Amino acid sequence: MEQKRANNKAAQIVYFSHGGGPLPILRDPGHQAMIDFLTRLPAQLTGPDAIVVVSAHWEENAATLLGSPHPPMFYDYYGFPREAYDITYPAPGHPALAMRIGGMLARNGLPASLDPERGFDHGHFIPLKLMYPQADIPSIQLSLLRGLDPAAHIALGKALRELLSENILVIGSGFSFHNLTAFSQLTLGTPDPANDAFQDWLIETCAGPLSLPEREQRLIEWERAPSARYCHPREEHLLPLHVCFGMADGPATVVFDDEILGKRSVAFLWG
Repeated sequence: MEQKRANNKAAQIVYFSHGGGPLPILRDPGHQAMIDFLTRLPAQLTGPDAIVVVSAHWEENAATLLGSPHPPMFYDYYGFPREAYDITYPAPGHPALAMRIGGMLARNGLPASLDPERGFDHGHFIPLKLMYPQADIPSIQLSLLRGLDPAAHIALGKALRELLSENILVIGSGFSFHNLTAFSQLTLGTPDPANDAFQDWLIETCAGPLSLPEREQRLIEWERAPSARYCHPREEHLLPLHVCFGMADGPATVVFDDEILGKRSVAFLWG
């Protein structure tokens, strides 16, 4: 389906699960719902002039942005078939946008830097290869912050609000369920009420009838959510959501609620 064209410039923000390493590109059947979702997602979006990806797979002491005009591939996974290391995504970088975002962060009191050598990690190139396989849209990555403070990541998103009037797609690339032990012990089709409780909480928090301060407080205190630490023993795959929420100025729409690798996960779209 043809992408919508930009008329009035406005950023679009989406948080979704990027899957298990390269498995979506290798057409793993446990990722079929996710593959279908990401392949069709661009039809719901205005074709962006540039893409900013906040990946769960990059943490730095200060907010760091990819600065290369031609980022290399960074295969940050191991133990997969040879073809997993032949995946390419030759999209151009966008150093000018990276520098401009660095300035935005600095003006909001957030130290920022550019990394001219790091490449696209799989939280970037796996979903974008499904969404925009032609690899012709300039894209950059923004790191998470070490320490994984939820309030700091909401503040990081708020510092990006200058982008709301631009035709830019901001992607929080994480996974709303990320318990690797539970994945490894999975029997397909087995109910998981603990995970359901957390995914329902995320939907209520991001898309339910709450005020903006209520949403923010719930995300800051996300560990109090039902089954929070079961779903996220470590929260790096959740915090891209906090960045997206911080940047957005309204409730989200649920655009995915299905299983990936046999575990329920959700995705949200703002704008």
